[in-house]
Amino acid sequence: MNPMNLVNPVRLLVVTAVEAERDAVARGLGPTAAVGCGDLPGREMLRIGCATDTSTAPAPRTTPAPRTAAGPCTAPRQPLSTDLVAGGVGPAAAAAAADAALTVATVHGNPYHLVIAAGIAGGFAPIADVGSVVVADRVIAADLGCQTPDGFLSVDSLGFGASEHACAPHLSAAVARVLGAVHAPVLTVSTATGTAERAQDLRQRHGAAAEAMEGFGVAEAAAVHGVPLLELRTISNTVGPRDRAAWRIPDALAALRDAFGVLHNVLARGAPPPYT
Repeated sequence: MNPMNLVNPVRLLVVTAVEAERDAVARGLGPTAAVGCGDLPGREMLRIGCATDTSTAPAPRTTPAPRTAAGPCTAPRQPLSTDLVAGGVGPAAAAAAADAALTVATVHGNPYHLVIAAGIAGGFAPIADVGSVVVADRVIAADLGCQTPDGFLSVDSLGFGASEHACAPHLSAAVARVLGAVHAPVLTVSTATGTAERAQDLRQRHGAAAEAMEGFGVAEAAAVHGVPLLELRTISNTVGPRDRAAWRIPDALAALRDAFGVLHNVLARGAPPPYT
């Protein structure tokens, strides 16, 4: 018997907005088919129990995983069990889905080790061009606050809470290096940007690489449960005026699949939880 089969698997929760993103992630995680698990109220959850023998899984890039967080690529493989849920569009839907999954796992005595917000996104040129991969160092709720004649005031400055969450710093940096990804803030908005003026304002205010609509909701749920967070996005379009003819959604979904193929190997061969 493989001794790794006696080890409790690393438990991952991946939250996307829509099923197309969820299914791309599932394809990237390897040859094991996703199966439904009916524990989550109001949402369909898929589970991939990754076998310890993942020789047919996508190979990582030649850059070795750093020892600081992901561990050396020569480390023994550890089994992974990944739950995937398409939680819906927007931060509220994402928060509800993530919190439900985290709560059910805790109640059953089998909590997650890592939560990943994932999907396609708009990229802020020239930081993250179409086709690139972004791993967040911070997740920022860019439109949570108050608009004034003198500019935008974040909810932090109003004294009503927090508008950003840090991702696991060592792990996110390690994953970004292995993927060749941009490592920078990812914004969460409830209204997608459609003008050059707003795109410039957000880019200058936050130094962000990408804009999506769910990460902060997932981050809020992860923070409540004390579970480390990653956000991983692949860029389908440039943030700014809407030009649907220039969107590259199938390419971004394929890049999302490939990124999770690499991430699978980083986590399976890297240092075990807790992730920092």
